[in-house]
Amino acid sequence: MRLPTSARSLRARPGASCAPLSAPLSARLSARLSVWMLLCVSSLASAALPIEHWTTSRGARVYFVRAPSIPMLDVNIDFDAGARHDPPGKDGLASMTGAMLARGSEGRDEAQIAERLADLGAIRGGGTDDDRLGISLRTLSSADERKAAIELLAELVSRPTFPQALLTREKDRSLQSLRESLTQPASIAQRAFYPLVYPNHPYGTLSDASTIAAITRDDLVAYHRARFGASGAVISMVGDITRSEAQAIAERLTRDLPQGSPALSMPAVSPPVAAERRIAHPASQSHILIGTPLISRGDPDFFPLFVGNYVLGGGGFVSRLTTEVREKRGLSYSVGSGFTPLMQPGPFVVSLQTQKAQTDQALAVVRDTLAGFVADGPTEAELTAAKQNLVGGFALRIDSNGKILGNLALIGWYGLPLDYLDRWTEQVERVTSAQVREAFSRRINPKQLVTVIVGAGEATP
Repeated sequence: MRLPTSARSLRARPGASCAPLSAPLSARLSARLSVWMLLCVSSLASAALPIEHWTTSRGARVYFVRAPSIPMLDVNIDFDAGARHDPPGKDGLASMTGAMLARGSEGRDEAQIAERLADLGAIRGGGTDDDRLGISLRTLSSADERKAAIELLAELVSRPTFPQALLTREKDRSLQSLRESLTQPASIAQRAFYPLVYPNHPYGTLSDASTIAAITRDDLVAYHRARFGASGAVISMVGDITRSEAQAIAERLTRDLPQGSPALSMPAVSPPVAAERRIAHPASQSHILIGTPLISRGDPDFFPLFVGNYVLGGGGFVSRLTTEVREKRGLSYSVGSGFTPLMQPGPFVVSLQTQKAQTDQALAVVRDTLAGFVADGPTEAELTAAKQNLVGGFALRIDSNGKILGNLALIGWYGLPLDYLDRWTEQVERVTSAQVREAFSRRINPKQLVTVIVGAGEATP
């Protein structure tokens, strides 16, 4: 489960690495794709994924999977330019920089960039989260279209102009989005939750009207120069090209990037102080978030926590939280839990909505259910069912080039083993109930959690 982002103004990263930010697939591209798509899905899901890895002459790390089933190429470049690098008082700078990359380059203005993408039948995507800033491209793999699309991508990441007029427009849009989010209980809850979970840490800082207003064009130029260095970049590629063609593409994409600056050191994530904050809101339901920092990406407890969380609240209608809160007591239509490993311990979050009058009852049931799971772990029947569902659904995690690209970018950015996807089902199947219980009891203290409730005000006596 990904980090909730609806209220994290200027910090949201689309779920897919190549989520379209420009236009739907052009008719030209769609026509070429339709012939091959059914063959591609079955072959990708059943075959192993041999990941090739190398480093460019300028120090960028490259991860490549050849996928000749369809005539396409998906490329993603991640930079060490995530929101954790936002300067004090300018929260939102990272995401604003990412949003402005395609607003103008030394060779084209915004309209010309959009027109060129349309002419090529290519799709640009990307986004920013706490750890990284990425830009992606989907293009036909035929030589002429591919070369032109890669040249355009290199232009966008190496020579953006950050036009002042368009920066003013983007800032206005961001302020409007922020004002709207401040009326929504789910967004209000998140904006209160993360600073409590991550006090005095970049993961807990959020942009607001003052920090957005403070961002200048000079800030974007300096941020690009410092954080878009080739040596800190990770390039992921999936498509119908050869290894030598992939190497040439990676060299072209990094050739003109700035020198960049070393990554800044981050403060350690400290366990939060147990807290409960209630915020009154006229909505008919209370929105509740409960959580704590959990683990970093690559932690050996990942698979026990992942499988265990499926039992606890990540498995939808078959999870224990759904059974206790919804099915047995009718206290919530939707309740669940998830966690997001990051470079430093990412958040574990339980979320639900319930009628205001039932807030304290629902909260008590969730806390009791979580405490019981931390103490006892899953039953053998729950564990077996969870592993069967996860292993059975694994093919859906890699059934398209776009999904493979997202996994590849994750492997590359966080330095996961190259056989991570090949061994994924094996790692799930090896998890035992004792491992789940031990991992949850080590990582989660039910008495040291942050709780935010938006809707109901004071607690019921």
